[in-house]
Amino acid sequence: MSGATSAPRPEPESGGGERSIGEIFSSITTEMSTLVRQEIALAKTELRQDAKNAGKGAGMLAGAGVAGHLFLISLTALAILALGDLIGHAWAALVVTVVWGVVAAVLAKSGQKEMKKVPPPMERTTVTLKEDAQWAKHPTS
Repeated sequence: MSGATSAPRPEPESGGGERSIGEIFSSITTEMSTLVRQEIALAKTELRQDAKNAGKGAGMLAGAGVAGHLFLISLTALAILALGDLIGHAWAALVVTVVWGVVAAVLAKSGQKEMKKVPPPMERTTVTLKEDAQWAKHPTS
């Protein structure tokens, strides 16, 4: 285990005799308990660090999404102004709006198809739990 300190091991009694089974069992239980606590503490520390990094990344992605949205708004305004000189600003706005509507419809349809490919949550776990329940009802079959 990296980074964790181990508990000091109890020394055998200095009376020259061997430790009893009870003492050995107690020692093993204590060491296992210490090991489990240390592993849990390490897991908590790692989870906190991972959550912190994920939070930073999510914040940056959200900022990129906002910047990208503003870029598309500016690009839309530019397209309307550029087309407006040729066909009139109202018609240009209508054309650009229809183009964005088509893009949105295509993306929505594609997203819908992709979402249908996603299995229900924990599909395999549900199946195995049902199998376990069947076996528990009829363990000999």
